[in-house]
Amino acid sequence: MAISSAVGMEMQDPKMNGALPVGAEGQECEGFLPSRGPALGRKPVQFMDFEGKTSFGMSVFNLSNAIMGSGILGLAYAMAHTGVLFFLALLLCIALLSSYSIHLLLTCAGIVGIRAYEQLGQRAFGPVGKVVVATVICLHNVGAMSSYLFIIKSELPLVIGTFLNKEPEGDWFLKGNYLIIIVSVLIILPLALMKHLGYLGYTSSLSLTCMLFFLISVIYKKFQICCGLNCNETAIESTSLGLPSLGLNNTCEAQMFTVDSQMAYTVPIMAFAFVCHPEVLPIYTELSRPSQRRMQAVANVSIGAMFCMYGLTATFGYLTFYSSVKAEMLHMYSRKDLLILCVRLAVLLAVTLTVPVVLFPIRRALQQLLFPSKAFSWPRHVVIALILLALVNVLVICVPTIRDIFAVIGSTSAPSLIFILPSIFYLRIIPSEVVPLCSWPKIQALCFGILGVLFMAISLGFMFANWTTGQSHMSGH
Repeated sequence: MAISSAVGMEMQDPKMNGALPVGAEGQECEGFLPSRGPALGRKPVQFMDFEGKTSFGMSVFNLSNAIMGSGILGLAYAMAHTGVLFFLALLLCIALLSSYSIHLLLTCAGIVGIRAYEQLGQRAFGPVGKVVVATVICLHNVGAMSSYLFIIKSELPLVIGTFLNKEPEGDWFLKGNYLIIIVSVLIILPLALMKHLGYLGYTSSLSLTCMLFFLISVIYKKFQICCGLNCNETAIESTSLGLPSLGLNNTCEAQMFTVDSQMAYTVPIMAFAFVCHPEVLPIYTELSRPSQRRMQAVANVSIGAMFCMYGLTATFGYLTFYSSVKAEMLHMYSRKDLLILCVRLAVLLAVTLTVPVVLFPIRRALQQLLFPSKAFSWPRHVVIALILLALVNVLVICVPTIRDIFAVIGSTSAPSLIFILPSIFYLRIIPSEVVPLCSWPKIQALCFGILGVLFMAISLGFMFANWTTGQSHMSGH
């Protein structure tokens, strides 16, 4: 999710965060900066110290990779607790709201010439704003790292057990808690200790390819796995092949609209799946012939493509297992199925190589907050990586399901990055001379921020209520 962010952030210049002249009232700045500063009568400070060379198509590809994440594995679970039509309607609403929030970010960036989310926070509220934004981004990326490691924890034992023909959790090398520590030390840590991780951006193509392979496999398995009551012969054959017959819903009825206590988890999962906002401005910086309209088109195409991919994955995953689908959908499939084994390997490879890239923006934010004026130091570089990996490993070992990670992050950092911060930036940064305070755009932005606060409060309230009453375990996930 943060692949493009890590690559783009390496190219940022922290000195270039000053305010820039504002264009005439009502004038739309087609470029990232106006060519002249009519308000002050002088040429503005140049925004970019290099010329963006990334094409429109490649920018769409990069932003799609930034949007795509482990949240896709939990969308079928979300559909099982909302219904097909209600889920698709909610998913569409979140996609549209995410596109609107990117519009707010791009508008603010075009006014002041800032290309980093943290710097927008500093522009709006000073050093405190920078700390708050960096904290939210760190929280979200820690959640993303945790979700990736949780996939390794749950899927790698199945893959190793299949190759060795052993039952999971039998030997020590089949226990997920030990495996995530081994993978973190042997693979993730060496990659995370590199000074520059720009070349790991090439793994973005691998990640998206793996997820496309995952989607195709989910659609294919929908027509292979059959409900037991409707086709007994296929059910017997599926059971002999090791397919999870106990995970199938005997009624084989898809709910179009439903509301239950698990909605406290499902809506945040959907919000978590569309967060890409920290990566938008770095991708904007690298875009050839950059303009607000052109970057907004990149965002709209990327969000539209991910909406289709998310909708298809959730729909076919739900129609395979119905209400019995788990929060980590891959766990529903047979560990003896060769196709699913290939899917597991592809997803494991993608998430393992992505973790170091997700860690990089966190370390950079911590260094800017704690050691803003100090030069690069290898001891500090290594210690921060070790602490972050140890913290995330402890979190993944202690948290029982990936659903809880999706729910907590989706209820806190996701609404902050999508709803609250972009609306606050718009209200604080856009001058009243350009957009009056009582105008419809600012009223709309204010309502957008209030919606984010309500979203966070309601989601956290229902989630804590479920934890208190023990209803979070009723579904058996």
